[in-house]
Amino acid sequence: MRQYRAAGDRVIATARDDAGLAALQSIGAQSLRLDVTEAASISGLGWQLDDEKIDVALYVAGVMSHGGATQPPARDEFDRVMRTNVWGAMQAIPQVAPLVAAAAGRFVFISSQMGHIAGAGSSYGWVYRASKAALNMTVAAAQGDYPQALMVAMSPGWVQTDMGGASAPLTVQDSVATMRKAIAGLTQAHRGAFLDHDGRPFDGW
Repeated sequence: MRQYRAAGDRVIATARDDAGLAALQSIGAQSLRLDVTEAASISGLGWQLDDEKIDVALYVAGVMSHGGATQPPARDEFDRVMRTNVWGAMQAIPQVAPLVAAAAGRFVFISSQMGHIAGAGSSYGWVYRASKAALNMTVAAAQGDYPQALMVAMSPGWVQTDMGGASAPLTVQDSVATMRKAIAGLTQAHRGAFLDHDGRPFDGW
């Protein structure tokens, strides 16, 4: 978002609370209050964006879960992860995809390499893994309903964040810069695909 603003782009962004909204405003973004886990909140997104044409839309909401397959997940944990990572995206698509289609733009959903089915090497974070694999399917399934929009799921890579840890090979700035370049280079061949941060498709989703 900061890189898009630095490039002179108009940015509309969402946050759940006052602190988040203030942070967005501080970098010159138009800020909207939104909680993707609340039906009433996300149902109002359409009228807040009324008459917009969106060149690039990013769905970045996501929460992590750490447990593995040796223990069943708690129902509350399962519901929290799936509601944010999958249900929220399913609620956002009918609101935002028509605005992206109106601009013949790109709708990018931030997924994770942990949602790469063929690359699963352990059950660590299995609820999170399942949610991101479901998000990838959500994007692929929705693409056909919005032919004028180009929709992809994209992993940011292993990034130096609270989730990724300090030993991750990518800084936030490098990950974002690489994704921006990949997003700008998307073609019709990428429709509905699951891509790494540099635009390379994952094999055997």
